[in-house]
Amino acid sequence: MMRQLHPFVWGVALLTPTAATLAQTHAPSVIANSRESTAQDTTGPGAALHRRDQRYRISAGDVLQLTFPFTPTLDQTITVQPDGFITLRSIGDVRAAARTLPELTEALRGAYEKILRDPVINVDLKDFAKPSFVVGGEVGHPGKFELRGDTTIVEALSIAGGLRDTAKHSQVLLFRPLADGMAQAQVIDVKKMIKQREFREDIHLQPGDILYVPKNALSKIKPFVPVPGLGVGLDPTRF
Repeated sequence: MMRQLHPFVWGVALLTPTAATLAQTHAPSVIANSRESTAQDTTGPGAALHRRDQRYRISAGDVLQLTFPFTPTLDQTITVQPDGFITLRSIGDVRAAARTLPELTEALRGAYEKILRDPVINVDLKDFAKPSFVVGGEVGHPGKFELRGDTTIVEALSIAGGLRDTAKHSQVLLFRPLADGMAQAQVIDVKKMIKQREFREDIHLQPGDILYVPKNALSKIKPFVPVPGLGVGLDPTRF
């Protein structure tokens, strides 16, 4: 079940400190099976995230060129603002982020109908940011990575250095930003996928996706566990 979260919730994921040790990466055979299974799965839980929209969706920082063949005085080259809007002459602000070029063109036609009769508008993408995803939490190399081609969750975790021993890989979180500033969230049981080689939940990433791997319970209590032979017990000052 997908639910919406405020941007603050998925933003906190990137602020969590990580350990310095690398964990094991997934075997290439597992990744290959992941790709085969997800390619065939288009139904069931998480299917909405599995379906791929091949059309490019506009994002903040993209540069658009608007051309009006019959009213060239309205021609404009404009950059999508961080909030996802563009500011147009004689019209004002229009949301552009998360829309495809045809969707934005249709929205602009509707907006310009206020001042033009049957407006003809051409929208071209002149420049765009490279698509990327972010992996945070208990992985070997947390950070932002370029999304090069078709990439699943298991592959993305491997790209980020694999899961650490401290990872709770049964509850990997996927945050997917939405156009309204909110986000979809889903819990992925990577442990089950790897153990059972069941990859129906191995979702294909989209630009802007964030993966967060929380700590497991053992890693949280490990600092308080006594070390044999050293007579070390719980340190009350840690609480």
